[in-house]
Amino acid sequence: MSLTNELVVASGNPGKLREFGQLFESLGLRIRPQAEFGVTDVEETGLTFVENALLKARAASSASGLPALADDSGLEVDALAGRPGIYSARFAGEPKSDARNNAKLLASLAEVSGAARSARYWCALVYLRHADDPVPLIVQRSWEGEILEQPRGEGGFGYDPLFWLPSLGKSVAELGAEEKNRLSHRGRALESMLTALRGMTQR
Repeated sequence: MSLTNELVVASGNPGKLREFGQLFESLGLRIRPQAEFGVTDVEETGLTFVENALLKARAASSASGLPALADDSGLEVDALAGRPGIYSARFAGEPKSDARNNAKLLASLAEVSGAARSARYWCALVYLRHADDPVPLIVQRSWEGEILEQPRGEGGFGYDPLFWLPSLGKSVAELGAEEKNRLSHRGRALESMLTALRGMTQR
């Protein structure tokens, strides 16, 4: 099975597009943002990260006629029965706000302490050869940690200042970009997807 030399990414995030472009260059794939084809963010009506990633990928592939890559990610907190989950970006409502999301998370965990503040980031990454692909490539990876009682660090985005990595003694917001990309749920999902796609090019 061979790959076309172009791939549409179902995202409008400049940082994510740049990261994907660098990673997929090794496969000889040119990354094209969905905005080039008039695609805006689709309504995320799925009940799982995978379902939402598939919705995004199908919309981008349908509009572009190209293979598509999409991801959906979020935070799962054990003490909150898995919330905020698929609603991570809008945990505190619309308009989306990292500051309000973090404040709500801290308030929700006010009575929880220590190891009971366990949590993980999830990333679901989906690749479609075409909009009606019956066998999409799907990769899911998690990143284990705990929720701090107050933010630490200036880097990252989203819940990164509250996401503590006990093995490193740092929050995600205290990591450098290279280290974060190597260790994170999204970075490892991308590496696994690249491995799968390399296998497709060799068939």
